[in-house]
Amino acid sequence: MRVAALYDIHGNLPALDAVLDDIRAADVDQIVVGGDAVLGPMPNATLARLLEFDVPMHFIMGNCDREIIAQHAGDETSELPAQVREIVRWVAEHMPPGYVRELESWPPTLHLEIDGLGGVLFCHATPRSDDEIFTEHTSEDVLRPIFETVKASVIVCGHTHMQFDRKVGAKRIVNAGSVGMPFGDPGADWLLLGPDVEFRHTTYDLTAAAERIRATSLPYANHFASQSVLKPPAKEVMLAAYAKSELTP
Repeated sequence: MRVAALYDIHGNLPALDAVLDDIRAADVDQIVVGGDAVLGPMPNATLARLLEFDVPMHFIMGNCDREIIAQHAGDETSELPAQVREIVRWVAEHMPPGYVRELESWPPTLHLEIDGLGGVLFCHATPRSDDEIFTEHTSEDVLRPIFETVKASVIVCGHTHMQFDRKVGAKRIVNAGSVGMPFGDPGADWLLLGPDVEFRHTTYDLTAAAERIRATSLPYANHFASQSVLKPPAKEVMLAAYAKSELTP
């Protein structure tokens, strides 16, 4: 069985469509959408595309999906930066109730058996939280208590929008990166799993995508187009930024 892992799509429909084209060519059996699918410029069209795609699809909830659900229920959090809260409000206001119920049905984690890899646990950030931050450089001593009891040999995560493959004790931890808002090279990052782990990077028409994003009413649409599509932050810049908020002893 070959499984595609698509994380952090963030409502970037042009990026998603390009990845789905690659998935068709890769003879994928199942898809896991690893959270934060819709918080971005084209939330409803993105969710519709995922739900109508003709490959079996699994979903797990990310922190942004959770925030949209809370906002829709009138329970806005003060923990998010003001700019992000404004985008959450916009998505919640534009999302039909049926789509909100779809988000509510997504579990926090998923376990699959994948040929060549054995048991694989999919989570958004860590198995215990959808918003904890760790990177390829986070101390193994900090991460071992979080991962050592997981009943899977491989854990796939996202949240930080950068791909990596590292070991924590006997566990293999793989970050799928981001389809819609990658840090590093422009394009769309995802994983192909089975019989091993294969990092994938899909290119697409960034200029056309930026124009479509700017044409939406998303707050800060121009910033999304320029900073998340055309010229994403360098990986080194984001690693330095995450160092201020990553898990510590």
